[in-house]
This record gives sequence, structure tokens and C-alpha cells, in this order.
Amino acid sequence: MKKVMLVGAVGAGKTSLIHTLQNNCRTAEKTQSIQFSDGAIDTPGEYAQIPRFYSALMVTATQASVVVVVQDATDLKVTLPPGFAGMFSRPVIGVVTKIDVPGIDRDKAKARLMQVGVKEPIFFVSSRTGEGMDELVAYFGEGRCTS
Repeated sequence: MKKVMLVGAVGAGKTSLIHTLQNNCRTAEKTQSIQFSDGAIDTPGEYAQIPRFYSALMVTATQASVVVVVQDATDLKVTLPPGFAGMFSRPVIGVVTKIDVPGIDRDKAKARLMQVGVKEPIFFVSSRTGEGMDELVAYFGEGRCTS
């Protein structure tokens, strides 16, 4: 599996997504610092929301094959600035999480990712139900990693 770095707002579902990719049944807890585990780099949401942490994200991204910007489908307020994805020297993809929640707007979620500079591909997934995970794993090029 490609080494991926996940960035996004607080509560976007980054840690839950990593646990699902790793077939790990642990309950997600608030990420307090950058965490490295089995092909994934999990970043605290504050690092994406507070500009003084951007340099830490840029440096850490050099250790990844791809940067994944995560957008919570239930929270469509603007949390990342326009062009945010342009700071990374790695390919950037988008993932919309929590698609199993009734009443979400996929188009608005995708528009938020495009506003921050994410281009295709954009994946729609649920860490709870597993919906969309096979397509994301296929993009990464190998089976799900194991913990």
C-alpha cells in the first residue's frame, strides 16, 4: 500500500479511516500529534486549521506517497483555505467520509474539496459500513494493510 498522509479538519474522520484501512477495530481517539502507523500518517485536525502548523504538514508530507485531504460529509462549513492542497509536493486526493449519515450532500462535500485544491480522484467512503473502501484501497494499489 502507498504510504498515505491524511489531513483535514478536527472530527473529519481521519483516524477512523486509517483504522478501517488497517482492519483495526479500535475506537478512534483524538489525535494529539502526528502519528505514524503501518503505511499511514495521521495528523491532528488543528494542523490543517491553524496556519502556523502548515510547515509541519509540508515537511511530514515528504514522507508520504500521497496526501489525502479528508472532508466530513456532515460538516460542510469552510475549514480549510482555498488552495490549501497546493502546498504539498506530493499528489493530493480527496476523501469524503461519513457518507452513511442520512441527509448528506455529496456534491457540496466534493465542492469543498475542490475549493481547497483537490483534483480527481475524490472517493466517498464510510468507515462505519465500509462503503466505498474497496475503491479507495484499489487506488492505493494493494490490499488493506494489517495492524
